[in-house]
Amino acid sequence: MTWMRNAIFAVGTAGLIAACTGAAAQKPSQEGSYPSRSIRLIVPFAPAGGTDIIARLVGQELNAAWGQPVVIDNRGGSGGIIGTQIAVKSAPDGYTMVMCSLGLTYAPALYPDLPYDPRKDLSPISRVASQPFVYVVTPSVGVSSMKELVALAKAKPGELRYGSGGAGGASHLGTALLSTMTGVDMVHIPYKGTAPALTAMLAGEIHFQLIGIATVLPHIKAGRMRALAVSAGKRSSVVPEVPTVSETGIPGYEFDVWYGMLFPAGTPRPIVRKANLEINRALGTPALMQRFAALGLEPAGNTPEEFRALIDSEVKKWNKVVEGAKIRIN
Repeated sequence: MTWMRNAIFAVGTAGLIAACTGAAAQKPSQEGSYPSRSIRLIVPFAPAGGTDIIARLVGQELNAAWGQPVVIDNRGGSGGIIGTQIAVKSAPDGYTMVMCSLGLTYAPALYPDLPYDPRKDLSPISRVASQPFVYVVTPSVGVSSMKELVALAKAKPGELRYGSGGAGGASHLGTALLSTMTGVDMVHIPYKGTAPALTAMLAGEIHFQLIGIATVLPHIKAGRMRALAVSAGKRSSVVPEVPTVSETGIPGYEFDVWYGMLFPAGTPRPIVRKANLEINRALGTPALMQRFAALGLEPAGNTPEEFRALIDSEVKKWNKVVEGAKIRIN
């Protein structure tokens, strides 16, 4: 009887193993079945802004590739904090993404009570685009290079005025970086948006500003403004004749305004990998590249690991800049 019991046990065990193996083989992987329903892409800013436009362009490509709707959900407010917090608190199942910009990495320095940590509470998918910014002056200022602008600021401490679209925004932080690196004392004049700041500069209220190339390009071409240098680490294909700030005698200066997509922390790696591959494929399509070029944007895809490293380094960088420039947001 012993041999019979052993035989029954062996058959039963083999059957159980076969059943489990078969079930595992039939169950699709997370990567293979994703996505099986619509995806929410949170934009933590109002519609029609730069972040929103980029999200919609990339979302259309993902929609076409996956055959699932990518629904844009604009949740503006508090400089992007409200929408980003919604993403952080969402289920990490791959069905909520958020499109963030460089501001994600300097928010911790500006807001000590920030309700999330961008390095711990989000899972980077890929950087998507970069938007070259450019330092511009009006001809009446009488300078034709960054070297001359810095010399003028040193000769007249506290007199040179620069504008921005708001305190704590990209233009403000980029110029604060310039100030800390050169040791010049300049006055920041914040406006309620980029358009009012541009109007103020044309009216002579401010001397210079750092602004997106696409926004100011018509004024540069018309001679109403003079481009001194682009803020990124390399020259822009939009204005290749304009040098970088680093090339003009301020080595090491780099202010690259980027946009990228992230999941909530804890999203399965296979899903992150699939989303990354599809986003980078979309960035290489002629249609999207043409749309980006028309907006003064450059495709800037990378791996999740590279994007995470960028976020980590930027958080450290902006902590030092905000502390050194004594920037306070009320």
